[in-house]
Amino acid sequence: MTADDTFGRLDDDDYPAYTMGRAAELVGTTPAFLRALGEARLITPLRSEGGHRRYSRYQLRIAARARELVDRGTPIEAACRIVILEDQLEEAQRINAEYRRAAESANPTAAE
Repeated sequence: MTADDTFGRLDDDDYPAYTMGRAAELVGTTPAFLRALGEARLITPLRSEGGHRRYSRYQLRIAARARELVDRGTPIEAACRIVILEDQLEEAQRINAEYRRAAESANPTAAE
């Protein structure tokens, strides 16, 4: 099972937000790993009114992907950079697909 299967797609709603302990449990890691991702600036937890860290499904997806890379031997800093680049590539591909669909619908004869 991949991180996308477990935590949803990029455009999923950010809520509910999970506490650090629950988030770590869902990702299959420890709170210390989530803190390390925060220190590497991969994910920045949301804060509840009481100041407690809370993580969205999107952040869990990112953390799970980083965990997969680290488990395969990638250093945490490199894993964070890889996940950021993969995320940017996915977003760029989504925007490109939207642009192409809009261009094709505006000029249907160009597609032939």
